[in-house]
Amino acid sequence: MTVVDAPVLLPADHLRAVAARHADEAERTGRLHPEVVGAMTATGLARHFVPRHWGGTAGSFAELVDTVAGAGAACASTAWCAVLLAAHGRLAAHLPVEGQRELWGDSPDVRVAAAIVPPAGRLVRAPGGWSLSGEWAFASGVEHADWVLLASLDHSGDGAPAYRVLAVRREEVGIRETWDAVGLRATGSHSVTVDGVYVPEHRSFLREALVSGVADADAAPCHRVPYQLVAGLLFALPALGAARGALDAWTGLVGPRRLPDGRPLTDDPTVQQTLSRCAAETEAARLLLEAAATRADGAGADRTGTAAFGGHEATGTTVRAASRPDVTRAAALNQRDVALAVDLLTGAVERLMRTGGARGLNAGGGLERAWRDIHAIAAHAALQPAPAAAAYAATVFPPAS
Repeated sequence: MTVVDAPVLLPADHLRAVAARHADEAERTGRLHPEVVGAMTATGLARHFVPRHWGGTAGSFAELVDTVAGAGAACASTAWCAVLLAAHGRLAAHLPVEGQRELWGDSPDVRVAAAIVPPAGRLVRAPGGWSLSGEWAFASGVEHADWVLLASLDHSGDGAPAYRVLAVRREEVGIRETWDAVGLRATGSHSVTVDGVYVPEHRSFLREALVSGVADADAAPCHRVPYQLVAGLLFALPALGAARGALDAWTGLVGPRRLPDGRPLTDDPTVQQTLSRCAAETEAARLLLEAAATRADGAGADRTGTAAFGGHEATGTTVRAASRPDVTRAAALNQRDVALAVDLLTGAVERLMRTGGARGLNAGGGLERAWRDIHAIAAHAALQPAPAAAAYAATVFPPAS
């Protein structure tokens, strides 16, 4: 295998600027502008988790935080597609080498969409692979993808069916335009269909590979991280951007206004308290997400027994260091922190919306768009507080005897 020569990547600020320029149009059309899609690739998101031997970056989770949140401050739909563009490259890195070669043999800048939860469709054994048919929902970014990862249950073996992920060329996938949501309108999270598509064995892997992470000792840290440690984190990063965008929009609305006595509205204690609290909640959420990203990077960096999953962690009134990797514990901590972060961000945007006045309600304004977008993000199953609380509690309370 040879490393593919890579062009010089543009800074993350480029993506934010392009996203801001086309945000209103994306909202109206329900599609990202081609220039935005190009900017996602030009800033290295498609290759972010691609293995280095294909010319990819094999980057860290922490490196994504500011890039995705920055784009999300301008357009949450851009941030959503951007983070999934990176995430789906990481999923595809679990393919056998020959399958990876089909995706990245010519370039690491290949756009991958996915619909792998829940599994759907019908998978039938064929010589050297499978025949795949069916329909899958919520394939974000599929309109500008080169490949699509789809999951289906494989009943060809003995015992329980296997949960299998398969890579299909985009031209073999049909799109049903089913995405017409109140938030994240431009993500193109449509349904996709295939009808008897042949998928060779080297373009598939079992879901267990995602749960355990790549076992190869030479694999980059980002590929050794189990899926459950990072799924919620990646979905939460656009929410951080949406909250930052809401705060910017609210400040722009409130700043020029005046009280009945002619004084600036910014002299009003309620306005000052709203600004202070919402900015602090957004910053607190950022710290929680950065901690979760650092914990994930630590888990991938050392799966042999010395990683501390982000250093010291609070347990009641004591502080202890995790001396051995404990994926269940680390995943529960990440679920807890990510769910709380999204709750803080959603609450902050709610408060901004309530105090933004009638101007903040105008359709097409940054505040109301961020309000709709963050509620769409917070509705995702991976970000719900109840399962996060249950997972964390299970690591704290002893099992019932």
